[in-house]
Amino acid sequence: MKTANLDTKQLQAQLSKILAFLKKHAPIIFIVTVLSVYAFLVFQINQLSTVEPSQEQIAEQQNLIQRLKIDQDSVDKIQQLQDQNVSVQSLFKSARDNPFQDN
Repeated sequence: MKTANLDTKQLQAQLSKILAFLKKHAPIIFIVTVLSVYAFLVFQINQLSTVEPSQEQIAEQQNLIQRLKIDQDSVDKIQQLQDQNVSVQSLFKSARDNPFQDN
């Protein structure tokens, strides 16, 4: 029985020393803990931001895209309208030649 009492007394003494140490250094321990969590989060964000998609993911997204299809009648109609309006056509040509020129 004496050994059990000694063990609990020693345990209490050690716990009181540990608690005194923690109370004394609590702000430093808190700051180090917060900075460690912050550094871990920054590292994880950096890792996740540099991840490139795999070829399978790229192919899957490309399959989901619906391509725009213009029928030949619409193309002919647009060209006909463009040919009829000479001033608009000349405006387009001058803008293509020098897009920064004021008209």
